[in-house]
Amino acid sequence: MARKNYSEEFRRQAVDLYESTPGATVRGIADDLGIVRGTLRHWLEAYGTGKKTAADGTLTSSPLQSKNSSKSPSAPEGETPEQKIARLEARVNELEVETTKLTTEREILQRAAKYFAGETRW
Repeated sequence: MARKNYSEEFRRQAVDLYESTPGATVRGIADDLGIVRGTLRHWLEAYGTGKKTAADGTLTSSPLQSKNSSKSPSAPEGETPEQKIARLEARVNELEVETTKLTTEREILQRAAKYFAGETRW
């Protein structure tokens, strides 16, 4: 398979899309752009600001921390209890949306499997 070369502008736009899209995941953005998740993660390390737009639209630190970062990814410095609650509620909402999406996809795949299993009986 041929290796693809992407322009620096495309890379920066992909990183900006991930950081500015509320509730976006690396998997979702990579799939939308047709690139490998590892490639997008590499670009986030190289070009990212470390900030991410949460599902509720607030600006938070990105869950993708560089390997040499000593800060805890779960609790930003100076976070008040109200901010922590808001951050955690946004994360819960994000996970609920993802769970709903996965459940729907699973149901579709189960129906498709039943359909194709029935079609193979000649």
